[in-house]
Amino acid sequence: MSDKSPIKMLHDRIMVEQDREAGERRSAGGIVIPATAAMGARRLAWSRVVAKGPHARAVEIGDRVLFDPEDKAEVEVQGEVYAVMRERDVHAVSAGRLEDESTGLYL
Repeated sequence: MSDKSPIKMLHDRIMVEQDREAGERRSAGGIVIPATAAMGARRLAWSRVVAKGPHARAVEIGDRVLFDPEDKAEVEVQGEVYAVMRERDVHAVSAGRLEDESTGLYL
């Protein structure tokens, strides 16, 4: 069996690539904040969608999504680490295709 089998995400699951720049951050004043520094509040993270299931409706492959890194599962595929989550665990979507749309909020 080949190690390079295709992957199909199911249901409303999405797979995002881990942001390699998420380690160190710089403050507005230019101070480097290491990834190990404890923050008072939970910090959300941005990642790019690389695969999505057929029932994921609000995201497309290539979109950047905002999510809580503590609410995800990680998987390694061909030496790269990805996060897998349900679409409902995404807090926001950033994509050029959204410019002409409304905020996406509905009642």
